[in-house]
This record gives sequence, C-alpha cells and structure tokens, in this order.
Amino acid sequence: MFTQIYTAQSPEEATRLADLGVDHVGLTPSSIGLPGEIDHATAARCVEALRGRAVSVALSASSEVGEILAMVQEVQPDIVQLCADPGAVTPAAVAQLRPHLGGAKIMQAIAMTGPEAIEAARQYAQVADYLILDSVTTEVPGVGAAGTTHDWTISAQIVQEVEIPVVLAGGLSPDNVAEAIRVVRPAGVDSLTCTNRFLPTGGFEKDLDLVAAFVRASNKSSELTG
Repeated sequence: MFTQIYTAQSPEEATRLADLGVDHVGLTPSSIGLPGEIDHATAARCVEALRGRAVSVALSASSEVGEILAMVQEVQPDIVQLCADPGAVTPAAVAQLRPHLGGAKIMQAIAMTGPEAIEAARQYAQVADYLILDSVTTEVPGVGAAGTTHDWTISAQIVQEVEIPVVLAGGLSPDNVAEAIRVVRPAGVDSLTCTNRFLPTGGFEKDLDLVAAFVRASNKSSELTG
C-alpha cells in the first residue's frame, strides 16, 4: 500500500511531504485553472528535490499528445498522470504516447461516474502502468479534484478485475481512508482536497498535520487488511 498526496507547490513543500512518509508526491504543472497549479520549471525543481526520497507524479489534464509530451520532457517526473476528460485521450493514444515518455510510467485516471467505469478501466489497464479511480466535478477540467467520494463497491470490482496497481482517490481523508482501504483493497490511496489548508488570500497549502494523519491511517489499515 502506498500513499499519494497532491499537490505540492514548491520543492520545500514536496520534500516536507516526503519526510512525512508520503510515497508518491503529486505535482500539477499546468495553467488551465487546476488546483495548486505550478509552472513547468517549478515542477522540475520539485522532481529533482524528490529524487531518492519519493516518487514524483506530474498530472496532465490535456487531451493533446504534444502538450503532454512537452510537459513530461520539461518536468521529467517518474510518473505522468493522465486525467483529461473521459475518452479525450483514448487507450490507443496512450499506447502511442508510451514510447516517447523517456521511461516515465503512466497513471491513467478513470472517471468513477457509474458501472461504465469498469469497462473503461479494463481498456486502459492494457496500456497504462497504474489506474487512479477518481470522482469528477464540472468545476475543474478533467477527472479529479472533486473532493467527494464515489461508489467504492465499483472501485473494488475494478481492483479485482485488472492486473495493474489501482489507486483510489476522491474525497479521501484521515477519517475515511481506513474504511476505503477495507472495502476497495487498492494498491494505493490518494488525497488532495481533504489534506489542504485553505489560505485567507486564496489558494491552499498542504496541511502537514492532516497529511501525517492520512499516512498513519493508511499504513495502519494496510497492516490490518494484510
């Protein structure tokens, strides 16, 4: 079981997350209105700071293969998370993208909108290294950052049916992650919204106490579920 926390906005914040035991540190190198966006240069500095300490994951909500490749080439993450609108980057496009990623692995987001997510997961599992099962909102482009949970029984079915690691996301917090792990048995758990501290001036930073509690709860539940 690994923990994945979005979104670090500086090398200092990224390394603080790693120091708390976060396994995958998520970055959002973008300029389209996603939560916690940073420019590519800052993301690249975060990746460098994380080397040897945690796995770096850089998110792309783009449906343009050229834009995705440009980001990966500049940022050089360990994993690229593809979370464009459902179907905007097809499994065939993901397969074509892979040889050009310089060794970066692919984490494909699956929109957990209902039972149809199961077939989407089956298809993308053939071309990705990881799946991340996430909720959706019309307020943010792409899949994710909804801050709400979805039907974990569907997520559990996906975990049982695919042969690659599955990350559970969507409204996970220190309070509910243990139950989520018990129900779904994912390879990893992800948190963004529920481990943030919102700032009076707008935006947010990671709440390190909440992150630490999330890591503790995840690790304890993982030990109990085997």
